[in-house]
Amino acid sequence: MVKKAWKVIPRPVLETVLHNHAQHHRVPQPLILHGPRGVGKTTLVIERLLPEWNKGPHITGYVDLAQSIKDHHPDHNSSYPWSSWSNCPPPTLANLRTQLEQCLESMAEKAVRRGTISSQQIFATMNKWHGLSTALRRIIESNKSSSNAVSDKLSSSVLWDRALFSLSARWNAAEIDGVLGLGNKGKAVSMEEATYFREAVVGLRLAKEVIKVQQGWRANAVAHLNRSGGYSRSLANSATDWPCLLLELLSQAAEIGFFQPKLVINNIDVLRRAILTDDSTVCAPMYHDSLLWRIIALGVNERCLPIVLVTSDSYYSYQAFLDFGFPDIFISRETFGWTPQEAKLHMVTDYFSHSEFAVVVEVLGPNPRHLFELYALKQSNHYQKVMDDSGSTFEDIIDAYLSYLQITVVNPAMDIALKILQKFAVDARSGRIPEDRLRFGASWRHPPPIDNPTKRSEWAKLQLIDFVQSFVNAEFGLNYLADCSLEILEDPSAVALVEAELGWFAVCSTGSIFHSPHIAGYSEVSCEMACPGEDADELPTVVLVLLAPNYSWPLLSPSAATKGL
Repeated sequence: MVKKAWKVIPRPVLETVLHNHAQHHRVPQPLILHGPRGVGKTTLVIERLLPEWNKGPHITGYVDLAQSIKDHHPDHNSSYPWSSWSNCPPPTLANLRTQLEQCLESMAEKAVRRGTISSQQIFATMNKWHGLSTALRRIIESNKSSSNAVSDKLSSSVLWDRALFSLSARWNAAEIDGVLGLGNKGKAVSMEEATYFREAVVGLRLAKEVIKVQQGWRANAVAHLNRSGGYSRSLANSATDWPCLLLELLSQAAEIGFFQPKLVINNIDVLRRAILTDDSTVCAPMYHDSLLWRIIALGVNERCLPIVLVTSDSYYSYQAFLDFGFPDIFISRETFGWTPQEAKLHMVTDYFSHSEFAVVVEVLGPNPRHLFELYALKQSNHYQKVMDDSGSTFEDIIDAYLSYLQITVVNPAMDIALKILQKFAVDARSGRIPEDRLRFGASWRHPPPIDNPTKRSEWAKLQLIDFVQSFVNAEFGLNYLADCSLEILEDPSAVALVEAELGWFAVCSTGSIFHSPHIAGYSEVSCEMACPGEDADELPTVVLVLLAPNYSWPLLSPSAATKGL
């Protein structure tokens, strides 16, 4: 077969849905694009959407919060992990804040260059939410050239003008013009326009200084909050004041056909798991929740620029809308990649023969990332060496790929799932699980009553084995709304697989809710995958099961629910 370069396949329906959302200059809700790993969400955004969303009046900021995870990101010559980002070394919250703020600052500067954000607009927006007088006095008095104390009788607007003048004197004029691009050829503006633009740029810098001063007043309170592990909405909001101010300014500046900003945040789930290295801000989960709360509030109250959150964490599919209080709080759009027929249309003869593709779909399903990685493996020298050996077939490449996934993805994720189940047993014994939940029924409702780590480990293994076998019998999908099977949401095995990112809760456009595998199926796998590698020999060989293909959702009928459960 001739080596062909891999191409990005358009997805007309999904692209149209996202384009329609992005064409609005302001919207009432953020949109979450979510789905299992490997279905092409990031590729779709980078290759298909961003080029169109940066033409004409459209300006789109793109932030990939996983970019600083160097061992697992393409920007550092690595590949995205198949397993959860929680299995990777978490980035620092300070780095993620800097990424987000720099992106929004760059967009705000573009708005200034188009004349849609002014100094007075910045002042009016800040004055709506912040008391400015004391902070502005501090900034004015910190100027070495200011010899006299500032009168207490001056209004906030007068203090703002004086602070602008003071900050302009400290900031190099050439630096301001560099931000605005006034020195570039072909950028000719009148003196009045240049003054207007410079004042707006300095206004952005002054707003950031004001927020920094106010955050300094809360530093001790934030440090105490981090030590005590409490919660404070006011302190959480103070940590997100700057990015949320920029979002509000950009939303106000949006104008159809002239300036239409958008923001895409990829891997938003990484923000929840970031680590705090100092007391300069609140913890990552609190920062994450505050940011989303304020985006939601801005959209509901005043309309917000289109914001697209991209994630492979099914928390945003089945739990986030509950945590934030309302089923329709987000616009939810899920993608599960291709159906087998769609994949065959795009892949066969160009990348795989008919027989090869039949094997791939039967064993792994039509997941685009599986197909891409197998095609890359086919083009490698290793593949040619294996195929030259007598008796070797394409199935040998599949076996090698499955072994790679088993070792690098499934086994570590199952270890995490076991730890989650063991923690459930500890919580049940200590009384942190309601008694009504443990009263009767399935075996998971009866964890070991004694404090014995060995017993807990054995119990956790049995729960996962039982759940995985039942899940196989259900052909990897269950509609727990249509079949009145909401009890599965209480099963700690289901939750553990989701949190380890081996499972996926999905809310389909029809209102049906499914649970599906996060990683594509294997041809033959024992329930060893429900225990750590070192304990695999303890399991009897009789538990070998044949896993069904990784069916795509369009082929899954609502009745294909709880067979075997």
